[in-house]
Amino acid sequence: MMVWWWAGARESAPDVAIYSSRWSAGQWSAARRVLTREQLGSQLGFAVRRLGNPSVWIATNGSVHLYVVATGLGGWAASRVVHLVSADQGEHFNALRVLAMSPLLNTSVLVRTRPVALSDGGWLLPAYFELGNKYPLVVAFDANGVPAGMRRIGRATSSLQPALFTVSATELRALMRDNGPQRRVQQAFSPDAGRHWLDEPGGELINHDSSLAGITLAQGGHVLVHNDSLPAPATPRQWLRLSTSDDAKRWVASQDVRRGAAGEEYSYPSVVQVGDQLHVSYTSQRKEIGHSVFDILPGAAPP
Repeated sequence: MMVWWWAGARESAPDVAIYSSRWSAGQWSAARRVLTREQLGSQLGFAVRRLGNPSVWIATNGSVHLYVVATGLGGWAASRVVHLVSADQGEHFNALRVLAMSPLLNTSVLVRTRPVALSDGGWLLPAYFELGNKYPLVVAFDANGVPAGMRRIGRATSSLQPALFTVSATELRALMRDNGPQRRVQQAFSPDAGRHWLDEPGGELINHDSSLAGITLAQGGHVLVHNDSLPAPATPRQWLRLSTSDDAKRWVASQDVRRGAAGEEYSYPSVVQVGDQLHVSYTSQRKEIGHSVFDILPGAAPP
């Protein structure tokens, strides 16, 4: 298991780089700097001003695909997504392409959440457009990692950072961060493996413009990691919790990941299943990477 993140003096700082760590024998390795803006610029042939969110997928052939937000000019409104690949388990990466994802000079598109597998060996990369109207996307890749098409998730204009759930061989569901007035987790579903998407009303789960993450368990059922809210004077991202569902529609609170004090922040989670355990990583106070482990009990509902 590997974890990936960006770190530096602050968001968008020139020293921001992409780091990774490996989990082995119950311990994390020391953080390793994987990619700097200078290294990426050298491979692309043009200057990279800043780096942002990484998203990683390991293909069936063992190659590691790294998707990184990068900008040449301006802020995140000028961001693009660069696709890199490693044939040595993430030790070294080569830039393959800048993904063509936006009609606006191919800018203002970002990634954060993890991809999901398709039945043909390919995968879907969740992404989102952020300039003015905000809307989620999926980019399809074939089994060789070649882009095979892009689709907008629904028609909403205030949803971003989609988390994808595989309900069946054909049905997918997306839950999204809400940047609009509803303050509810936004929802959409696809009946045909991501080719078309239909919006649904905002769910019951509260969302104060906070990113979430989810996974479909190998034995069935779904897990969502999200920020819930507490009465004032609590702050929106002090409580990170885990909820479960049989159908990725109706969610039941299950476990607290972190429940901090007002002003503390535990946010931007990721989640992965390894054997009979669920591993949740998240930013802790924007200074460290938190890691929580939950046992998945056989024959029972998700943890």
